[in-house]
Amino acid sequence: MSEQSYKQPVEILLVEDNPNDEELTLRALKKHNLANHIQVVRDGAQALDYVFCEGEYADLEMADLPKVILLDLKLPKVSGLEVLERIKSDLHTQAIPVVVLTSSDRNHDIEKSYNLGVNSYIVKPVDFEQFTESVRQIGLYWLLLNQPIE
Repeated sequence: MSEQSYKQPVEILLVEDNPNDEELTLRALKKHNLANHIQVVRDGAQALDYVFCEGEYADLEMADLPKVILLDLKLPKVSGLEVLERIKSDLHTQAIPVVVLTSSDRNHDIEKSYNLGVNSYIVKPVDFEQFTESVRQIGLYWLLLNQPIE
């Protein structure tokens, strides 16, 4: 599954700098038909540009924001925690569900994420099948079951 054009309505914004984790996540979502429109960005600065319709994404409208953001913490340029803080501190974006999907199981990262307003914190399983199941459950809940603010 390839990255979608950012001019299509996006269901998931995947913020992931690791190409292997990106591919696994996209394959898991595709396998379970959970998201037709996924935008991938590979660093924190690009994520902020996308969410706030700046830089190369300046022609986006705030109404076209993703239904959920899957956010890695260990990102180049701007950390995942900084991205989370900016999203959750802005009135226009704070209602977007953000799921941290990271390899970090450090208590500091978990506590800081929840203090900043993360909706869910998931440690990436090492096993492919467990990872696929985790992504399936994330997609099922946030795209199909969760009732967002309209």
